[in-house]
Amino acid sequence: MVARTPQRVLIGRSAELDRLVGVLDAAAAGLAGVALVGGDAGIGKTRIVTELCDLAQRRGFVTLTGQCAELGDALPYLPLADALRGAADAGGPVGPAVMARPALRRLLPGDEAGPAEETTGGLAQQRLFGSVLDMLSEVAGRQPVLFVFEDLHWADRSTRDLLVFLTRMLQRERVCLVGTYRTDDLHRRHPLRPVLAELRRLPLVTSVELPPLGDDDMAEYLATLDRYGEGPAGPVAGRGLTTVIERAGGNPFFAEELLAAGAERARLPGTLADLLLARVETLSDTARQVLRVAAVAGRRVGHDLLRDATGLGDLPLEDALREIVSRRLLTAGSDGYTFRHALLQEAVYDDLLPGERTRLHIAFAALLAERGGAPAELAHHHLAGHDLPGALRASVEAGRLAAGLGAPAEAHRHFERALEVWDQVPEAERLAGESRARIALASAAAAAAGGDYHRAAEQVRRLRREASDPVLVAETGERLSYYLADAGGDEAEAIEAAREAVDLAPHSPLLARALATYARALSRQYRFEEGAATASRALEVAQATGARDAEASALVSLALIEEEFGSSLEQAVDLLTRATRRPSGDLSIDLRARFNLARIHYENGALAVAARITEDGVRLAGETGLTWSTFGTDLRFLHYLVHYADGDWDTAERLAGGFGVRVGTRAEAQLSSFALFVEVGRGRAGADERLRWLSRFWPDVLVAYMARGMAAEQALWRGDPHTALDHVDAIVAALEPFDPSVIRIAATGLWALADLGRTGEPCDDLLRRARWAAENGPNGPRARLGPEGLAWLARAEAEWHRAHGTAGPEVWRRATEAFGFGFVYEEARSRWRLAESLLRAGDRAAARAEWERAVRVAAELEARPFLETLRAVGARAGFPDPTATTPTTTSTVSPATRDGGARETAAREPSGAARESERLAVLTAREREVLAHVAGGLANREIGERLFISQKTVSVHVSNILAKLGVTSRTQAAAVALQEGLSPSAADGNTV
Repeated sequence: MVARTPQRVLIGRSAELDRLVGVLDAAAAGLAGVALVGGDAGIGKTRIVTELCDLAQRRGFVTLTGQCAELGDALPYLPLADALRGAADAGGPVGPAVMARPALRRLLPGDEAGPAEETTGGLAQQRLFGSVLDMLSEVAGRQPVLFVFEDLHWADRSTRDLLVFLTRMLQRERVCLVGTYRTDDLHRRHPLRPVLAELRRLPLVTSVELPPLGDDDMAEYLATLDRYGEGPAGPVAGRGLTTVIERAGGNPFFAEELLAAGAERARLPGTLADLLLARVETLSDTARQVLRVAAVAGRRVGHDLLRDATGLGDLPLEDALREIVSRRLLTAGSDGYTFRHALLQEAVYDDLLPGERTRLHIAFAALLAERGGAPAELAHHHLAGHDLPGALRASVEAGRLAAGLGAPAEAHRHFERALEVWDQVPEAERLAGESRARIALASAAAAAAGGDYHRAAEQVRRLRREASDPVLVAETGERLSYYLADAGGDEAEAIEAAREAVDLAPHSPLLARALATYARALSRQYRFEEGAATASRALEVAQATGARDAEASALVSLALIEEEFGSSLEQAVDLLTRATRRPSGDLSIDLRARFNLARIHYENGALAVAARITEDGVRLAGETGLTWSTFGTDLRFLHYLVHYADGDWDTAERLAGGFGVRVGTRAEAQLSSFALFVEVGRGRAGADERLRWLSRFWPDVLVAYMARGMAAEQALWRGDPHTALDHVDAIVAALEPFDPSVIRIAATGLWALADLGRTGEPCDDLLRRARWAAENGPNGPRARLGPEGLAWLARAEAEWHRAHGTAGPEVWRRATEAFGFGFVYEEARSRWRLAESLLRAGDRAAARAEWERAVRVAAELEARPFLETLRAVGARAGFPDPTATTPTTTSTVSPATRDGGARETAAREPSGAARESERLAVLTAREREVLAHVAGGLANREIGERLFISQKTVSVHVSNILAKLGVTSRTQAAAVALQEGLSPSAADGNTV
């Protein structure tokens, strides 16, 4: 036979390795990356990734490796748990970061979450995902990290979702993710296919396909095998390598097996399975039986478990294992053995007789049960051994465990498996520990937590039809209404189901929850009076029955209804404050209450209070691992908005660093869109890339409002009002007429129309929409509009007047004062227009004062587009820049002199004096500026707007220019200006 040791040289893969090393180097430099390595079974995926891990370790990376297994479809987060088990040494770089996060500790053997840490379903998954991201970020802050997911074709759905989440969220962390998968296993409906397609669209993902080795590389590969240089005995030596290379088809694993089989027998086997089994047949009887038992355990098996399953004594077992390992059929690890290749384990397992397979699965189930094995693994062995009672019991336990781990898809699968065998198992309820109905409800809850609300609703409908117990009918009705609301389903059905639940539920926490859900369904239909009465009753019942979660939920619902339709904003604040005073037992509700309390304060101008509450909420979300939960995310963007409004843009931009650019879900897109406020305001180049990614999600109303609204502002700063109007029209068409967001978008549209000089119906329509949204809600007159809404309405009114040429200082003063509640940037932007209107009115002193205040704010915010616009205004008006740190070299005139003697300043301008002839010297500085604009082709109205003078005054200047130059037309005057070196660009100089 050919004795072999692991090859030490990577052959024929230099190009592929270079691409992987490129991703690794980028991660080391601070740009997270993902590599997907695909290829047929045996092509060398593990080998190249092993080489990459060796390189990474030599470069100071922390390496984490997790292996998916064929059982992985039922074992949630198996590669994550595998990686953490291997790296959670308290003295290592990963251990402290893992142990500090309860959601990760629960994946380790022997760890139990405390009562305060218990969450299930979607909330638990959000906590786990956030914990993994935070853990990787923390470790990468000290050392770069390489995390390998092997055999993704076997990954469970939750692991696939985790990989997608990390790929989207990792940005500037020093983290490299690598995933391997078999291309020949990906049939058309394989669940990994859409995941790979989604990931490959992302710019940080590198896809590496391993092709078959060429003949020369294959020959070199075979030559590296130990002892091959001595020549194998028998037919292989006689025929040379040609037959082996031809049969292998460029697959290193096949080639090695062919070489070994040819050295051990005269005739090479005809199929791959025969080839692999031919190796097994050369083992002794005892070794062959040990290998068969190991194959039933899966790709890996612990030593003690294998010993008990075979029934062998230590010495016979060790002799058999030494024989198997020497032939490289198994590799030995620290506590067990691994099949050298998954194909070998599959071939040995498939060769077992049915009875033999069943017997061994039963044996493993019994041994694992004694050892406290994973319920999912127990369920697998019970099912394979046709032990339905054992399978039911283990499946229910596996479902509960998966729900607690934050793997709702796997929890749903386990519960469904239990329900499938329920009717075939005597005393099923005793074995499960719960009724069939409760398992079905748990299955529906897991489906909903996994985002499959339609499946959850259908499952509850089915249970509801079968139920005769009024309490069960009430519970299923409450759940059906809840799932329909989350799915955006039939609202009439949701209301009817909740109403029936209220009618049937006894005075208990169930009634409190049913009332809270009913109030929610009524509010979605804008039946707010009924909703308020129902929520009040829910609050009473919740307090009486001790249903703290329902009590908090009812307080929030009542507060939101009071905010929208009540007479007292203070009462809404009081209700939300009560909801946040003590934990409800449901972290999602606790975060929701804090978000809404902070939001109301923000929208009503109490920015400091809002900042304090959002910071508290963000801290709670972080401490509980729910940074990436729905309301954890909402609190983060509100925290950002507060600082955007109060002028702390550095903090806002730092917070937006966690708002991913390469978004792939609606929730990610919504969060990402908020970052545009500062990016557009500061003129960041990254805003363009973010908008490109967000454009896929413009059908979502919130994303369209945020992203397209900021795209419109960006276009306006760039002098493109037509594009801005396209965005505004699309947003207005998507928003409900009563949505107060209409007011801000209308103001943006009126800004564009005013820049274009358009009046008439387009202007009137936008102002009409803004006024209607300010005065009306979904069910009639609006009870109140917060200060920000009123400020945007004042801005819209002012822009309408600007479009019509009637925007006097008082109009813009009202808009400026309206934003004075603390919205620093928007107050300054209104002050810009106020300064312009004062200039037109001839009040230069007041205009300069307002302009200087706006310039200082723009400079402090680093709002580059705004600041450049203000400086252009100042240049035309002759105002010195208050933020300039050194005098200019083109003028030695003091600001005071400059403000009172514009002509002297202009005379010192080299750009004019050096170029103009004596013919133009007869013109005043103002006349030269007007002439420059005439040469630029501007009409009198446009010149007046540029110079902040009336159209009539421009006409007088033009008449004087024609007379002084001795010409009779504007065209002749323009020709003289160009001949004498007065460029149209001189009009932008400081000549006033």
